[in-house]
Amino acid sequence: MVIDFDKITMQTINGFKGGQGELDMAGFGDDKVKIMRNVLKPQASAGRHLHSSNSEIIYVLQGELTITCDGEREIVRAGQLHYCPMGHQHSYTNLSTEDVVFLGIVPEHHA
Repeated sequence: MVIDFDKITMQTINGFKGGQGELDMAGFGDDKVKIMRNVLKPQASAGRHLHSSNSEIIYVLQGELTITCDGEREIVRAGQLHYCPMGHQHSYTNLSTEDVVFLGIVPEHHA
């Protein structure tokens, strides 16, 4: 299956997961996985959230994302990824003056 983000309508979300500012998202999803191409605007953030039934992989394509996972702060740069396992929580912020572009992949873990 080919997922072409250029053919998926981008949605702007204000205050994603209780964060601040704008996140532009184009996504594909079914009952097994969500795959999203995201653009986090400068100084915007996603609020802290728990992955209770899934995990998340964030692969940064452009820019630098500051992520706090289980209280530990890390910087994820273009070409690097962050993994938040099921049962853990994270938040992320764009502290730069440029957009951060990243893929978010959220597989569901069914019993």
